[in-house]
Amino acid sequence: MDKASDAWRQTHLGRLLGHAMRRFDERVLHLMAHDAEVPLALSNLAARAQVSAAHIHITRHLAREGSRLTELAERAGMTKQAMGTLVDQCEAWGLVRRGPDPLDARARRVLFTTDGLAWLEAFRNAVAQAEDEFRASVGAEIATVVTIGLEAYAAA
Repeated sequence: MDKASDAWRQTHLGRLLGHAMRRFDERVLHLMAHDAEVPLALSNLAARAQVSAAHIHITRHLAREGSRLTELAERAGMTKQAMGTLVDQCEAWGLVRRGPDPLDARARRVLFTTDGLAWLEAFRNAVAQAEDEFRASVGAEIATVVTIGLEAYAAA
C-alpha cells in the first residue's frame, strides 16, 4: 500500500486544530511565566512547565464569583474527580481556595484567591497577545475567517 495514502492521518482538520490549540496554550503559558504581574511562585510553576493546559481549564471556566466543583467540571468537559484533582493542585499553589456556597450551606465553592485573580488578569493579557501574534502570523483577513469558522463550527 502506498505510504502517501496515509498522509491524511497527519493532516486532517482535527489534528491541525489540536496542534494549533497546543501551540496557542503553550504560548499563553510562556507569556504568563514571563509576566511581572504574575505572583512569583505561579510564574515559576509556569516557567518549569508545572502548570499545564489542563490547569488552564480552571482559569478559563472558574467564574469570578466562584463556582461549584460540579459546574466547573461540566464547563471544562471533565469528570468531577479529575477537576477535583486540578483544584487541589491549584489550591496548594494559592491560585484558588474552597469556600462556603451562599446558596447552599452543604455545598462548597471554588474561588479565586488574590493571587488567582492576578493570574486571571495575566491570562487575559497573554491570550490577547497570543491572538495578536496569530493575526500577525496569518494576516488579519485569514484570522477573521478562522475565528468566524471556528465559532460557527463550535456552535453547531
